[in-house]
Amino acid sequence: MTPIVSIVGRSKSGKTTLLEKLIGELKSRGYRVATMKHTPMGMNLADDDKDSNRHLKAGSEAVIMSAPDKLVMVKPLAEPQTLEKIARNFGEDYDIIIAEGFKQEDAPKIEVHRKGVGTPLKDMKKLFAIATDEPLDTTVRQFGLDDVKGIADLLEEGFIKPQKERILMYVDDAPVPLSAFPRDIVSNILIAIANSLKGVGKIRTLKIFLKKGG
Repeated sequence: MTPIVSIVGRSKSGKTTLLEKLIGELKSRGYRVATMKHTPMGMNLADDDKDSNRHLKAGSEAVIMSAPDKLVMVKPLAEPQTLEKIARNFGEDYDIIIAEGFKQEDAPKIEVHRKGVGTPLKDMKKLFAIATDEPLDTTVRQFGLDDVKGIADLLEEGFIKPQKERILMYVDDAPVPLSAFPRDIVSNILIAIANSLKGVGKIRTLKIFLKKGG
């Protein structure tokens, strides 16, 4: 799936500021970026008198509210979702997903550390870089808080470019790992089928969905 990297750190360390700058830098390189924000206390996106909430109360599984300039989807959850499951709502149309927060999740992480707001976080799983305003005694790669280009280079080489070509398979909404051999077979067969169809030009992405009854 689309590579996911999470920006973590203490409150007021500058997570959102770094994320904003990374979005701009990666977009200037021609990449499509999607972002996610963790809101642990929950949120209310539709008041009781709004039509969207009436749809949900009537039994709709999800509601998309459409305006000329944006879409907002509301999807009630029976239980908390993993970062990967949330990210699937984006589809595969992006080169990278950058999440803010989700420090307990298993995604690779960049910590933002500012000496004025406390010590670095402890026991972070998959921490691969720290953006900091002071040298730290750690083996994790360190960047200055303003070294947006350096951090973007790391994301580009370590996450975006290795996933420029990918094929995914989900069976009953569960991901099925594909080793190189079946991945190449499936990819070649699907591309050959699509190329044989009238009106198909150069293929950049190919989406096939199968739902079987019974």
